[in-house]
Amino acid sequence: MSRIGRQPITIPTGVTVEQTDRLIKVSGAKGALEVVLLPGLKMEQVDSILTVSREVENPETQRSFGLMRTLINNMVVGVSQGFTRQLEINGVGYRASIAGNTITFSLGFSHPINFVLPAGVEAKIEKNVITLTGFDKQVVGQVAANIRALKKPEPYKGKGIKYVEEHIRRKAGKTASKG
Repeated sequence: MSRIGRQPITIPTGVTVEQTDRLIKVSGAKGALEVVLLPGLKMEQVDSILTVSREVENPETQRSFGLMRTLINNMVVGVSQGFTRQLEINGVGYRASIAGNTITFSLGFSHPINFVLPAGVEAKIEKNVITLTGFDKQVVGQVAANIRALKKPEPYKGKGIKYVEEHIRRKAGKTASKG
């Protein structure tokens, strides 16, 4: 039985949750999100507490029970507080600049790379740290992954784009093995 799925979701002030049939809409100060409730599950709202429960006990609902609760909780947190992801650029001459909703990267290639941010995601660049913010956790995480994929950090000098909290395992070069 899912321990995550049984936890209640508290709805902060300023956030509204509406359920029509199987569609759940969450709206707040930052934006609005919606998700379709998976089959065999139901959502109940009492005052400012949401609970997700199973209508049918089978392996499929057992697997998706905690997932559905987490998706709804991420929507509630996203429209009230938002989500942030930070990336760090390492390397001599590697830099990024932002103009409107386009980030231009100089990553050691023969050409600059233009990355267009999707709607709902904003970016700030301070020195070599890119901060992505948005209200949809999935979109913010996917944009961060796409930016990281432009130039993954290499294991010898650590040059490339990495998450701020990520630790790159370094390899010894050719000269370290001689001795």
